[in-house]
Amino acid sequence: MSELKYSLEEVRVGMERLMPSIERYAELVVRKGVNVKDGQEVVVQAPVECALFVRLLVAAAYRAGAGHVTVIWNDDVVTRLTYENVETSWFETVPSWQHEQLDSLAEQGACFIFVEGADPEALKGIDSAKPAAASKACNTQCRAFRHGLDFNINPWCIAGAPVAAWARHVFPGECDEVAVYKLWQAILSVARADGPDPQSAWELHDATFEKNLRLMNERHFDALRYTASNGTDITIGLTSKHLWAGGKCETPDGHPFFPNIPTEEIFTSPDCERADGIVYSALPLIRHGNKIDRFWLRFENGKVVDFDAAIGRDTLASILDTDEGGRRLGEVALISKNTPIRESGLLFFDTLYDENASCHLALGSGFSECYEGGYEMSNDELRAAGMNISATHVDFMIGTDDLAITGIDADGNEEPVFVNGQWSWE
Repeated sequence: MSELKYSLEEVRVGMERLMPSIERYAELVVRKGVNVKDGQEVVVQAPVECALFVRLLVAAAYRAGAGHVTVIWNDDVVTRLTYENVETSWFETVPSWQHEQLDSLAEQGACFIFVEGADPEALKGIDSAKPAAASKACNTQCRAFRHGLDFNINPWCIAGAPVAAWARHVFPGECDEVAVYKLWQAILSVARADGPDPQSAWELHDATFEKNLRLMNERHFDALRYTASNGTDITIGLTSKHLWAGGKCETPDGHPFFPNIPTEEIFTSPDCERADGIVYSALPLIRHGNKIDRFWLRFENGKVVDFDAAIGRDTLASILDTDEGGRRLGEVALISKNTPIRESGLLFFDTLYDENASCHLALGSGFSECYEGGYEMSNDELRAAGMNISATHVDFMIGTDDLAITGIDADGNEEPVFVNGQWSWE
């Protein structure tokens, strides 16, 4: 895909031919992603550069019966200018109008579509404390909004759309028009949205999760041990009532939605007090426009006690220093290397995509849906049960081609789960 060469005229014609697929992709995000209810408020957060795709989403939402659509715009250039010219202390508080907007929308039962599209180096050179403060403030002060997303009360979906600066990273050496066209092709392909009926394709895709979920939930391992030739050797304990999830999610009242398009993972939240060993990254991590690459983390009793990175060490430190939970794990996710994203051979420089090419872990908050009865438990109760609580949640990729994962049951018996980067039962 990355080796194809196009003239500008071919790109113009190609984009015209892609438009029906892009329109079907918008329908997929609306009808399967957030699964809009009749009369529901729909909120779309998106880069201004994605205005054309946003208009398709808005039109699709109204066709699906939305009562009203609110669009909240963002822009990499404006965001960078803000961080360059405003003191760190300003970002420690969410403006009252902003948290009133987000909280009131969540309280009214809105669903949220987040259009992912950004320059991976938009904030290169910016003091990492500023975006870290802004992220923490939103996660802790916009309480109804965060609670609605964290507990799946408000359906939500993250889906990508190209912006030129992102496309240039994925396809270096191409002009903007060609790079954006190629990125659209890649996005539609890995999202299973390049065929005539993406919604049916996603129903079929969701069915493929069921086998792995059933097998992992039936085995109910006490711990997982990860080893790889790059030096990864870590054992991660699981809670006594952990549940594996993946594919389709449901609100507490049973309304289905897909939070990520694309998605290839099944996941659970580990016991945040039980991780011991060292883990090495397999792919770069982009955080607030800053790259973290070739990094490692050492855990003792569930907590990161040492770390380093060849690139982006300060940004990694800002994640770990978010709060006490920033140094503990909130997610373990299992993904075979035999997935469309991995097989594309592309590095997307975006976690939504790259995390679905590789087994990954996440620093920060766990998922209440991954603990039996978790929706009915308070944060204090979840934390007492071993679930991590934090104002952050950051995925990082660890899945190498030779990754081995061994399941260990409560009696110490071992069973291979992953062999050479793929399910042992594939």
